[in-house]
Amino acid sequence: MATSQNPGMIYNPLFLYGNVGLGKTHLLHAICHDARKQRADVSIQFLSCEEFVNGFISAIEKGTVQDFQNQYRTVDILIIDDVQFLREREQSQEEFFHTFNALYNNRRQIILTADSAPQDLAALEERLISRFKWGLVARLDAPSYETRIAIVKKKAHLRGLDLPDGVAELVAEHIKTNIRELEGALTIIYATAQTTDEPITIELARQALGVQEVAAAKNVTMSDIIHTVSNHFDVRITDIQSKKRSQSIALPRQVCMYLARNLTRHSLEEIGGHLGGRDHSTVVHAFAKIEQMYKSEADFRDNIDHLTNTIKKTS
Repeated sequence: MATSQNPGMIYNPLFLYGNVGLGKTHLLHAICHDARKQRADVSIQFLSCEEFVNGFISAIEKGTVQDFQNQYRTVDILIIDDVQFLREREQSQEEFFHTFNALYNNRRQIILTADSAPQDLAALEERLISRFKWGLVARLDAPSYETRIAIVKKKAHLRGLDLPDGVAELVAEHIKTNIRELEGALTIIYATAQTTDEPITIELARQALGVQEVAAAKNVTMSDIIHTVSNHFDVRITDIQSKKRSQSIALPRQVCMYLARNLTRHSLEEIGGHLGGRDHSTVVHAFAKIEQMYKSEADFRDNIDHLTNTIKKTS
């Protein structure tokens, strides 16, 4: 929260971008909250870019442009959400350009969000794009597997829902895009439970989300997975199931956890129990790590696909 603690001094402007539903607006509210904790009399204007544009148009029509400028050029922190709305609005871009300069020159904090990086904002003046890149430009990515689990559990807690083991993990495995969809999935599960007058269970959650169980899950065992991974990585089964933490053993063990989560019905605790007595959080971390490697490394992805096919064929 360096921006809220030292507005205008470190990251100015702060430009956040990413797809919808990733928590940009939520983060802006958190910055405002923290800024007011740091200084009770801090002046903040937080509005959408559409509100800025409409306010400017209204000021022109009413002859109150000077009042409009005073409203936004004298604050300590100006936050504009969805700045891409300035596209093809030449007069509004001109006004915002001078507002930006006035704040920046007086070391007032500017925070902007958009759906794209500054250089990808078509139909915006180059001088604005250049200024957007003066400070810190940060991309907000889709939440990781571990973060998705934490979000689902937090949202459930706020709603007073008691989720049994495995439900948050199920949602996190199948909803990988954004926070809004995670919330939507939780709402569907809750509504299904209310409609059917049944408690929330893994089975009910699967039904509510239309998630099918892995077809090969009935046949695949932990022994199948550990044996296949052991042969592939040329490590001993006893080492995979030991407490050893060297990278040459830790990676095959994490691959076992990942494959077990995808190919069996075992709980996280059961999977960890087969692999040296690891706990729930260790399995979650392993799944997230291997999932990320699977997405980003083509050779690794080929290896995982090969292991998956081998296990299914031999089970």
